[in-house]
Amino acid sequence: MSSDKHRIETLSSLPEFLFDPALKAPELEINNFPDIAWRDVLKMMLRIRRIEELLGERAAKGIIKTPVHLYIGQEAVATGLALNLKNTDFAFGNHRSHGHYLAMGGDEYALLCEILGKEEGCSHGMGGSMHITAADKGFIGALPIVAGTIPIAVGAALHAKRNSNDSVAVVFFGDGAVEEGVFHESMNFAAVHSLPVLFMCENNLFSSHMHLSQRQPFMDISRFAIAHGIDYATIDGNNVTEVYRSSRELLQIARIQRKPVLLEAITYRWRAHVGPDEDIEIGYGRRYDLPNWKKRDPIKRLVDALLKSGLITDDWLVKEDQSISEELRTLQDRAEEAAYPAKGQLFNKVYADK
Repeated sequence: MSSDKHRIETLSSLPEFLFDPALKAPELEINNFPDIAWRDVLKMMLRIRRIEELLGERAAKGIIKTPVHLYIGQEAVATGLALNLKNTDFAFGNHRSHGHYLAMGGDEYALLCEILGKEEGCSHGMGGSMHITAADKGFIGALPIVAGTIPIAVGAALHAKRNSNDSVAVVFFGDGAVEEGVFHESMNFAAVHSLPVLFMCENNLFSSHMHLSQRQPFMDISRFAIAHGIDYATIDGNNVTEVYRSSRELLQIARIQRKPVLLEAITYRWRAHVGPDEDIEIGYGRRYDLPNWKKRDPIKRLVDALLKSGLITDDWLVKEDQSISEELRTLQDRAEEAAYPAKGQLFNKVYADK
């Protein structure tokens, strides 16, 4: 089969609605997964949404000084995938990783403190928004360098394979990261050495200000998995049940067969590349389709499915949402009063202890 024919057949197999927000997306089918506590899944997604909104609010007021890359609109990816991870796995994030950290069980207060540069932060106030970690939960850490954690995850997968356990490595990255050479080098190395790593691409169609169609000849990232002979799936990243199902299947391949896989989740961020604004007409005037993507709100889609199934009521939702918001505001107020690191600690995290 020629590469062009393979390309056409691959693209034609993708649902048309994935890249066109004007088309209606399918409803969630939660009844297919009766073993999952979907109310808890919803609460996690709400927690991520509300904490990011709170951070955006504080950033707009100048209370938060560090850059913040908000995860609003993409909550289903981290939440759905985290359901299939273990504390003994190795997960790595990027510049937009608050959601990854939280979905894997990272402490909310420690995150809020870190973003404010406080001593009780998850990186002791030395890292800020883009250097967060919850290693005891399996989230080893995040870095702001585009594609920077991809080769590190491959190294973790090599470690897992050499130690003959069932741990896997997972690395979250965006569509912009595939334009870095280290992404392709890492996929090649993982494929050649059969390493248990899940490449988790959150394709939100933008790299900073520029749309994917302006940077690459095709819209799907999964074509790179084809090139390396890696099992993959391209899915609706705003459908948490689909993320759960597909990541479960691919992670099973990585765990049992000890080889790399790629999951591409088509999603959309609601806020600016960095900062709290919904920059529909700011700067490049590029995000004209945000209203349509908001109709695919991953939280609302799960809420609608849970209401339809009778697993929640409107009253339950209002009370839970209010409780989450109040709890997070209390934690934020507490974090703002917390102490900064002492000046004497400046080099504590720079040099390794002997």
